[in-house]
Order: sequence, then structure tokens, then C-alpha cells
Amino acid sequence: MSIFIRINPADNVAVAVEAARGGELYRVGDEDIVPTSDIPAGHKIALQEFAVGDSIVKYGAQMGHATKPVRRGDLVNENNIKTNLSGISEYSYSPSPPPALNSVERLTFKGYRRNDGKAGIRNEIWIVPSVGCVNGIAKRLADEFSREAEQVDAVVAFPHNYGCSQLGDDHENTRRILRDMILHPNAGGVLAVGLGCENNQLGALREMLGEYDPERVKFLIAQEVGDEHEEGMKLLRELYSVASRDRRTDIPFGELKAGLKCGGSDGFSGITANPLLGVFSDFLVSQGGTSVLTEVPEMFGAETILMDRCIDRKTFDKTVRMINDFKAYFIASGQPIYENPSPGNKAGGISTLEEKSLGCTQKAGASAVKDVLNYGDILKTSGLNLLSAPGNDLVASTALAAAGCHFVLFTTGRGTPFGTFVPTIKISTNSRLHANKPDWIDFNAGALLEGESMESLAKRFAEFIVDVAEGKKVNSEKKNYREIAIFKTGVTL
Repeated sequence: MSIFIRINPADNVAVAVEAARGGELYRVGDEDIVPTSDIPAGHKIALQEFAVGDSIVKYGAQMGHATKPVRRGDLVNENNIKTNLSGISEYSYSPSPPPALNSVERLTFKGYRRNDGKAGIRNEIWIVPSVGCVNGIAKRLADEFSREAEQVDAVVAFPHNYGCSQLGDDHENTRRILRDMILHPNAGGVLAVGLGCENNQLGALREMLGEYDPERVKFLIAQEVGDEHEEGMKLLRELYSVASRDRRTDIPFGELKAGLKCGGSDGFSGITANPLLGVFSDFLVSQGGTSVLTEVPEMFGAETILMDRCIDRKTFDKTVRMINDFKAYFIASGQPIYENPSPGNKAGGISTLEEKSLGCTQKAGASAVKDVLNYGDILKTSGLNLLSAPGNDLVASTALAAAGCHFVLFTTGRGTPFGTFVPTIKISTNSRLHANKPDWIDFNAGALLEGESMESLAKRFAEFIVDVAEGKKVNSEKKNYREIAIFKTGVTL
């Protein structure tokens, strides 16, 4: 493969697959080019001269404009280009939803069929604090009980800082995320632990659950018992007596729900790993399954691509509201709307928010957008969904899991070790990261840069996902990197 890739014929920049040396001759398609300076891997080279204000095109779309004269062969980065985005955009409904995807072969996987009819891919016991004051109790219970619970996949506590001294949306966000966790089908049993005086009362949280299985959900209020540890162990043993009898059974692949997320993105994200997820998302949807795209601030600049794929006017209106509500959130906080990408993104070759968003949204493939979820909502529509949540890795991944996703597919060019409360599968954008961080990365999409076809890679990836759905642990699970983070916007008392 050539050192430089021109992703779309309309592009006036190309991306370096490997570091290119200034002054040496290289080929880009049918033409020669000589870099005027060294071009790091993942970064862009100018294929033409640019005057101040000229548009820079990548992925066949405008990703910014030149802020100073740029020569052919120059390195193109944040030092000589800038976003085109400013202010609040007006959107019009111009639907062009793609045709429905059909899959001939219907796959299955072995998972857990819950009493409410939902499918799970793990059979774990979770300890969920209602308030940060009981985090220590939850962690101690998990540490001790995990030593005797050999017939379940894991026993995990999920500490967090919230549940008290919160008002308005913050209080509601905490309650909704914890409710969603308690009802998640990857848990064979859940112990909800409260203190007793917090504003996130366990009684009110119990009411939020609606119908639930009392054999699989238990409640402990620490202030109301003499020895909270002894009582907690008793309740955990009751949960274990039920969950330990669960067995995997054949379940249609189309019942899987996948969260789509990227973090620590680089110049290869939109070339390798994100397109791979797009192919997988379309395949899952064709099987009758569900995929969820979030990170709303990283849709800015590419949001119209998603809007045009909305299945109907109602879904379009919900998408517009999701985008504009997030912009209003930035404005109300007195912060710039388009202050992106991050330092790590820039070091990896991403220079503007449009460039980041055009790569980010590729994770959604080509499917029609079927529904839009508010933060804390649980999925109710199969197919591609959009979810309102920020770009922050931990907050967005928690929101995806809380929506009902069985796993989070997380692409990265820089690397990250964390995991949320469902399997968090790390897909590297380049082979160098995969080789350097084998304890972080679960699958390497960088093989696309080394000649493997997308068809071959996507087939291997689907087989890998089946293995994970059937119990294969990913790196974040092996190391027990299991965390939750809840979106906070307002006052703490």
C-alpha cells in the first residue's frame, strides 16, 4: 500500500500511513508528491496549494479552511487550518434514508434468557450503591463474596460519587442510570445498597424499576440493620442461589445491542476502526439487532449526514433537538461550542472538529436512524439509534450500557484501559498500538492498512463478537477495570 492515502477522490489532502520524510518522492494515486517537511503517521499532506480561506476537504467533505498560505506538500494541521463551524445552525428536513439491509444467514449465540424475555451475555452479580457514602460497603462485599461465587461470571461493585446533595437534572440522571443498571440483562442478580438518609432513597428507586424479579434484585439500607456486612452477605447468597443455576441457551444474534464509541482518536480512526464498526453495525441491523451512536459534541459538523438518514420527520426533529440542546448546554455554561479536538487527537493527526466528527460518525455505517434517546433512556426500537450523551469516554460508555447495550465497541488510536459495566471492547486503529498495548487492545483494525480487505476483517470481527457474547472475556474484564460515570451539569449542595 502507498505511504499516502487519498480517502475520497474529492479530497485535497492525503493521510500518511507511515511517517514520510521531507524532500523524498512519494506517490499519491497517479501523481508524485514531495513533502516539504516530515509528515508523521496519521497526519495530512496538502495535495494542492491553498490560499487563506480555501476549503480543506477530507472524506469528501469540508473539514475546515486554511488560515495561512499552504504549499503543495506541506503538513496540514491545526497550525494552518481552522474549523468552519460557528454559531447555531439551521437544519432542514431533506430525507434520504438508505434502503433496508437484508441478511440471508441468521446467526445465533449462546446467551442467558432472563425471565422478562431479555437476553444477556454475562451472568454477573452486581452491587450498586444508591449513594457514594456506601461505596466502601459495596466494595468490601464484592471483594469478599467474589471468593465464594464460583458459578457466576463475576461479582462487581460499582462505586460512584453521587446520590445525595443533588438537585434537578443531576438527581434525576443518577436515579435513571442506577435504575437502568439494576434492570440490565447482563446481571443475574443485583444488590442495591443505600445508606438511609440520602436523597436518592432506595424506596423511590425501587418504584422507578416498575416490574422486576424480587429473586434477582435485593435491597439493603445500611442504617436500618445492625451489621450491614453480614446482612449484605446474606442477601448476596440469596441472589447467588438463583443466578448460579442459569445456563446459556441459543439466542438470535439480532437480539444483541451494541454501543458505538471512540476515544483517543487519531488520523486513522476514520480510515480503519470506525469504518469497521460501521460495517458491523450495518450487519447487526440486518440481523434485526440494534446499534447506538452517542458523543453528541462529536457529531457537530457531520450531524446533517445523520439527519438525512432519519427514518421519518419525527426522528429528524428529535435529532435536531438533541444537537441543539447540547449546543445550548455549552452556551449556558459560557463555554465555546466547538472547542475540539483534544491535544491527543491533534498529536494523532486530527485538526478540526469537522474532521473528528466525519470520522466519528462512520461508526454508524449506512443504516437508517430509527430513534433518538434522551440520556438515561432504555432502548425500545431495534436498528440504529442515537443517544444524547457527551463525548467523555466514561460518561458516554456508561450511558450506552445503561441504554441496554450488551457491550461497548470502543475504537482508539491512542489507547485506553478503562471499561464500563458491560464488556468494553477496544479496537485499535493501527497495528503499532495493538503491538504496544496487548493488555488494552482486544482487536486490531490496523490490519486494513496492511492489505487485509474490509470483507475479511469484518468477518473476523463478527466471529470475535460472537465469542465475546458467548463468554470470552475482554481485557477490561480480565483486569477488572469496571467503572461507571454519571453525567453532572448543575449544583452540588
